[in-house]
Amino acid sequence: MIKARFGDRLDGWLESALPFLFRRAINPNALTVIGTAVSVGAGAAFAMGFFGWGAIGILVGGVFDLIDGVIARKHGIATAFGAFLDSTLDRLADMAILLGVMVHYAGQGDAGTVALGGVASMASVMTSYAKARAEQFLPSFSGGFLERGERLTVIGLGAVTGYMVVALWFLAVAGSGTVAYRFAVAHRELARLDSQREVGGTPG
Repeated sequence: MIKARFGDRLDGWLESALPFLFRRAINPNALTVIGTAVSVGAGAAFAMGFFGWGAIGILVGGVFDLIDGVIARKHGIATAFGAFLDSTLDRLADMAILLGVMVHYAGQGDAGTVALGGVASMASVMTSYAKARAEQFLPSFSGGFLERGERLTVIGLGAVTGYMVVALWFLAVAGSGTVAYRFAVAHRELARLDSQREVGGTPG
């Protein structure tokens, strides 16, 4: 939802806020890897109970995740592998962050919250996987309230406000709802595509 609403303006905002990053063609894949490493570090901070540092790690990792694509587009160095790397490492970062939160609550003996984090993690992966699979057949596919930007924002807010359990409940419920919505949209659009193929294949 965040990218859908502000995607066209994010590039300009980032260039204005961080002009020094756009003066030369920095390797966007290196930025992707650095951002992922920071996000994994955020997961480690959560695991050790340093929720404030975890929130900062999410913020810094998110900035890297935004600027790698902007730099690639600005300098005309975007590649298919770069898109693959970015998407794949995003999943790693998401799971590392939630795993860190789960490890923290496991250390406290809170099995219920650990399970809640597991549901949130599964919903996160399924949201992205549903999009990837649908786009093998459709030119574009999105939808649902809780995409990656929103998920990270919720975790960060939960960390700094002390309401991480509430954040996990929100991620689990809204994330599962987003997955269900994407399944419904995929069923509708793919059924329509199949119907068009059948009509197109019928002799006149």
